[in-house]
Amino acid sequence: MTSETLARPELGNVVVGVDGSPSARTAVLWAAAEADRRGRTLHLVHAADTDRRALFADAETIQAVRERGRDLLIETADTVQERFPDLAVTKELSRQEPVAGLRAAAGHRGTIVVGHRGLGGFSTLMLGSVGLGVAARAETPVIVVRGDGARPGSGSVTAAVHGASDVGWLLVAAAEADVREATLRLVSVWNVLTHIGSVATMLDDLDEIARQRVHEIKALADRVRDFYPGLDVSHHVETGTSTPGILVEATTHTDLLVMGREHRVLGAGPSLGRVAHVLVHHADCPVEIVPPAFATRVEET
Repeated sequence: MTSETLARPELGNVVVGVDGSPSARTAVLWAAAEADRRGRTLHLVHAADTDRRALFADAETIQAVRERGRDLLIETADTVQERFPDLAVTKELSRQEPVAGLRAAAGHRGTIVVGHRGLGGFSTLMLGSVGLGVAARAETPVIVVRGDGARPGSGSVTAAVHGASDVGWLLVAAAEADVREATLRLVSVWNVLTHIGSVATMLDDLDEIARQRVHEIKALADRVRDFYPGLDVSHHVETGTSTPGILVEATTHTDLLVMGREHRVLGAGPSLGRVAHVLVHHADCPVEIVPPAFATRVEET
């Protein structure tokens, strides 16, 4: 991916799932603030799944489901407008199941926001199946809102980077920092255990690998500055034996953690990578996951 195929990404409308759960309510208000920062529309989606329900439920039941969904959307929109009176808010009662409904609503440019725990009665599950499904399958960025929203802002956005190939989605992190007038902190974890048993087992070899990582992350920071000259960008390489653990710790000091999604297929469909899976379950701030092809697709549209 070269500089010629990249451009400053334009952050699109914000799509948020509404299901009546406390987690979703927190996500809606966070999404409203995000749309307000962007100067974009907030699109509320309640996926009633009536197409599937119609296979086993009678017409009266389906009508009741639709009415509850409409009432929930109206109530949620009213709450948002009280907090953000100038924000453009739209509502959609989707007939599809939640993952498909949110993906369809986002199109090719929107950002999907979900709460970290949905309805379903399993309070021990830190992220519901809808959140996991959207984060693993969406073709646009997905933000899983973690935390209670009451923590004071840090004025920083953190990007979890690995190497030169991250530059595409990293520009989305830069755009998020730019719209917040925040600093962007690039964090890369150098885990020495990943090299144990490989051809690079000598201490001198490991030191050279570490130096190369520092050089790569500095080069990434320089490329971001080329696209965002006024943005305050710092870069750090952290050493440790647990990449997820170090990144979870980093979320305690930032307003948003952004990372690229690995292209993985597990069983019948895509799956989040191990690091992303840990972060969306245990981070202390919202986590944004950007599909690998999103940056170039934004420029082409």
